This record gives sequence, C-alpha cells and structure tokens, in this order.
Amino acid sequence: MSLKDSLQKDMIAAMKAKDKATLSTVRMLKAAVANEEINLGHDLSADEEISVLSHELKQRKDSLQEFEEAGRDEAVEKLKNEIKIVQKYMPAQLSAEEVKEVVQTTIEEIGATSKADFGKVMGAVMPKLKGKADGKLVNSTVKELLH
Repeated sequence: MSLKDSLQKDMIAAMKAKDKATLSTVRMLKAAVANEEINLGHDLSADEEISVLSHELKQRKDSLQEFEEAGRDEAVEKLKNEIKIVQKYMPAQLSAEEVKEVVQTTIEEIGATSKADFGKVMGAVMPKLKGKADGKLVNSTVKELLH
C-alpha cells in the first residue's frame, strides 16, 4: 500500500472516529505529499515519500524545541501528538549502534582519515540512512568517529 493510500485510509478512519488531532495531521501529510507530487510532476517514489515525511517530522521536532523553550505547554502537547502520528508512517529508525556501524563502514569505504573528510562522509552516509536515522544523530556520530 502506498503512502497516499495509507494516508487516505487513516484519514477516513479518523473522520469516523471523530479524532480531530489525527485527522488534521493526516490531512497535513496528504497535502505535503500532494504538493511534492505537483512540484516534481510525477507520483512520488518510496524514497521521495520518505523525504517528505522526514521533512515534516524535522519541522515538528524543531518547533517542539522552540515551544518547549518558550514554555508553550499546550502547543508542546499538540506537537508531541503530531510527531507520534508522523513517525507511524516512517520506516523503523535505526539505533545509535546501528548508525555507528553504517558510519564506520562508510568511513572505511571512502578512506576518510580526518575531520577534513567530514563533508565527504556525510555525503556518502546520508543516502544510506535517509529516513532511517535522525540527521543530528548521524552528524554527531560522524564527528565522533572522525577524531
């Protein structure tokens, strides 16, 4: 089942259950997918769908941090709920150890030896981990392993 089909099914279920929070989040995700399809001019591939979901998740996590710092508790709860809903559509996330293994393998593959190779390593590792790991975790892992 494609992401669009899954979103449509979940939107109908949320309508029937009168679950306004889930409904609004699913509608936002559907709109984001539709907008990306319009921008690209074709149906999205699985990688492109993950990219859209990753972008939506990152936006919510960034907003969550800002709202927590500002003490906006009502918005924090709403965003935490939205994050859970978006994560439901994401592929399973890798653990920190699994990310470390992928980064270590990539470093060895491209022969990186110092922090000067950071950009090369990130450029090679991010396509492998796209949607499967948080970019901040990957970034910190690469920095740690390139001492």
